[in-house]
Amino acid sequence: MLSIPFAAGSPNWVDLATPDQEGATAFYGALFGWEFRSAGPDFGGYGLYFLDGKMVGGVMQGTEGPAGKASWSVYFQTEDAEATARDVEAAGGTSLFGPHDVATLGRMSGFTDRTGAPFSTWQPGENKGMGVVNDPNSLCWTELYTTDVPAAAAFYHAVFGWETNSAPYPGGTYTMAAPAGRGPEANIGGFVQTGAADAGYWLPYFEVSDTDAAVASAQRLGGSVVMEPVDLPGVGRIAKATDPHGAQFALIKGESGGA
Repeated sequence: MLSIPFAAGSPNWVDLATPDQEGATAFYGALFGWEFRSAGPDFGGYGLYFLDGKMVGGVMQGTEGPAGKASWSVYFQTEDAEATARDVEAAGGTSLFGPHDVATLGRMSGFTDRTGAPFSTWQPGENKGMGVVNDPNSLCWTELYTTDVPAAAAFYHAVFGWETNSAPYPGGTYTMAAPAGRGPEANIGGFVQTGAADAGYWLPYFEVSDTDAAVASAQRLGGSVVMEPVDLPGVGRIAKATDPHGAQFALIKGESGGA
């Protein structure tokens, strides 16, 4: 489970790249109750999403991901951006853009892991990351879709020190990861095997009060359903959807209030 303050290697930020910032803001505002606030004139139109006065993520005008589709990006906490960049390259990953300061807010970097999935890191300055996690309408879990689960797990262990564990899953086992020394109760994400031709990506999960109602709302607001709601014993009721511009995310009503 995610927790604040964030441990090194934990997801501490998510943001959305979209060709229609205004439309996306209307969608997520209606779906999750998020409020948009501009980051200010010095940040190129970047905006922040708030839930009950606490930051839950960001949004920028533009596109990322396959075929120029809108997409969500997941950021992981680092205490030393330069050291993490070196560790990424040593573990077989690739740097997309090097560590750079975002004013006095923190230091940002972008990479792909050794299986090709993009991810980012955030070294906190004045911005410590999300102000709420696990509550309804906030981030509660992350999931990597990868062509090689063992290689990905080894990569993130080398970069962030993640320790893996597994649990039974329909059709096999589900590999999960926790920050170093925290144990399975501190799991922050999981790994899902994809086909060899698939592009790897990180998927954010948002906790909701009612998965079926959230899916219905997403469809009514112009989104699409990728996976209909399904119950996972011991986990909760999950579904996957996209916003009107194709950015994919997951929804979960956890059995204990979170993933």
